[in-house]
Amino acid sequence: MKTPLGHLGYCTNIHPGESWTDHFAELKKAIPELKNRLLPPAGLPDAPFGIGLRLSNQASEELEQTENLVAFQNWLAENDCYVFTMNGFPFGGFHDMVVKDQVHTPDWTTEARVEYTKRLFRILSVLLPVDELGNGIPGGVSTSPLSYRYWFEWEQPVARDYVFSQATQSVLEVVAELIKLRRQTDRLMHLDLEPEPDGVIETADEFIAWFVDYLLPMGIEQLSEQFSLTDEEAEAAICDHVRLCYDVCHFAVGYERPAEVLDKLKNYGLRVGKIQISAALKAEFPTDEVGREAVKKAFEQFNEPTYLHQVVARTNDDDLLRFRDLPDALAAFDNTQAEWRAHFHVPLFVQDYGWLKSTQDDIREVLKLQAERAFTSQMEVETYTWDVLPDALKLPLVDSIEREMKFVMGLIV
Repeated sequence: MKTPLGHLGYCTNIHPGESWTDHFAELKKAIPELKNRLLPPAGLPDAPFGIGLRLSNQASEELEQTENLVAFQNWLAENDCYVFTMNGFPFGGFHDMVVKDQVHTPDWTTEARVEYTKRLFRILSVLLPVDELGNGIPGGVSTSPLSYRYWFEWEQPVARDYVFSQATQSVLEVVAELIKLRRQTDRLMHLDLEPEPDGVIETADEFIAWFVDYLLPMGIEQLSEQFSLTDEEAEAAICDHVRLCYDVCHFAVGYERPAEVLDKLKNYGLRVGKIQISAALKAEFPTDEVGREAVKKAFEQFNEPTYLHQVVARTNDDDLLRFRDLPDALAAFDNTQAEWRAHFHVPLFVQDYGWLKSTQDDIREVLKLQAERAFTSQMEVETYTWDVLPDALKLPLVDSIEREMKFVMGLIV
């Protein structure tokens, strides 16, 4: 939906269904009901309802078929809904299976990732609506942080250079496709890389370093020749079409302050494609042993086997220790650690979990900065871990999404 801070929707990766038929069936059950629950109470009974569409590779192949795409367009029109962003991070199965590091498969060193992402953009170019002036609105596809660093000998410069070079070449294939689509359709679309704990790109600094050291030099050389652009035009095209996906949970886990991230990006002329509104778990450890053990046991309640739950620990000396998953952090816990932040997309509207807290304050800060700076036009609620939450936090899925959306709308509408 259009809000004072930009387009707002929720990511449909919360819904099961790896085929388009199955996923569309879930959307048809949930979205009209959510629209009725959310918009009239907010005084927006006739407003279009925004969707952040997540498609598996299989679903994207099926939706691109003309009859399926036309049927979906008709359904969107009939229900006064629109797609303005897509989640192209998970390629394959995302529900009822162990995902862990395989969420990065296939990575950006593979042609499969390139073709999947191009397909998502072709679909998005058809689905993007026009604004009240008849102009096509921009749209983005978020994607993985190139790869998972522990698949490589990451401490070796040769290994890092190989991954960055191969992945950047793949990203540039998509950029070339976006330039062509913009010329054909007049639709500006951008690929939004999503830094994540233990990703090849994990932090804002790493995103900037990759952009400056690999993407720009390789891209300017290739695109200027391919499209007869000046170096300045090629650089502008790259900055138009490749942006950062600001996942609030991920940046909070890394203790990165939102204003500092935005300032760094601005200094390099780089942009945010969308905000993924999400919350992580955190807790400071008391100094007494009883309290420390209670906090540790509270984290144990969130130790589930489906997704990676990386932990970044702040020590008493303010150093950061990174653990690949929650069991690794639990096994390595000692008295030098003062605070933990865990990659677990907990409900947005809950700030207090007893001994544990959420990083909800980061959401408030990011949205406050969005109100002040308008650094993107796209916001997407992304809480997908309902099935693996402790039972006390579970509700029927539509009720859960409604609570998340109402919390965010209460902050910005």
